[in-house]
Amino acid sequence: MLELKNISYLVEDGNKEIIKDINLTVKERFVAITGPNGGGKSTLAKIIAGIITPTSGTILFDGRDITDMSITERANAGISFAFQQPVRFKGITVKDLIMLASGKKLSMSEACEILSEVGLCARDYIGREVNDSLSGGELKRIEIAMILARGTKLSVFDEPEAGIDLWSFNSLIKVFENMYEKINGSIVIISHQERILDIADRIVLIADGRIKAEGGKEEIMPLILGEGGSGPCNILKDKM
Repeated sequence: MLELKNISYLVEDGNKEIIKDINLTVKERFVAITGPNGGGKSTLAKIIAGIITPTSGTILFDGRDITDMSITERANAGISFAFQQPVRFKGITVKDLIMLASGKKLSMSEACEILSEVGLCARDYIGREVNDSLSGGELKRIEIAMILARGTKLSVFDEPEAGIDLWSFNSLIKVFENMYEKINGSIVIISHQERILDIADRIVLIADGRIKAEGGKEEIMPLILGEGGSGPCNILKDKM
């Protein structure tokens, strides 16, 4: 379980507070964090992953204080993080990355099975280099395959739909639906997409660096869509 207690973050010059006294507990299998652009969502994801250190507050993971841990230390503790734009590695194959992610020697069939779980034909991808020949959607699914290979307790995805086309997005939704059924831990996804929010156990709405509301989709979606004349309107992007 992840617990954020009174988390705040000021930019280096100290003049702007991006995250403001956030308290959040993640214990469900799938939590989606959404809100207007510039509201602090991606900053919060990076704080969870250890890329950014909060100015104040405490982060607990399974009861252990990880506030001052680096991204590597948090990865070893059981937290995975997927960037908006996955990194390309010239000279490294898909199989190499899955082996590295798993931390153990996998058979070819085991590596291929993981690729199949994210909807990629293992025969076509297992030996390919992770370079510019791969599309954004393919890279996203390979990155998810790495996270599946790691099998961590907490997986954080920062806007996984960014930069991919409609076909890739539809495939990505199916991957997350399958991941939801199989994961032995929690998924946190930063997203504007209604179809991703729709499969979450809990939605957290963040605006102006604060949690404005949280709960199930029946409770939160009307606020997001601005129904009834209340709440932040029109924060969802094109639903694809």
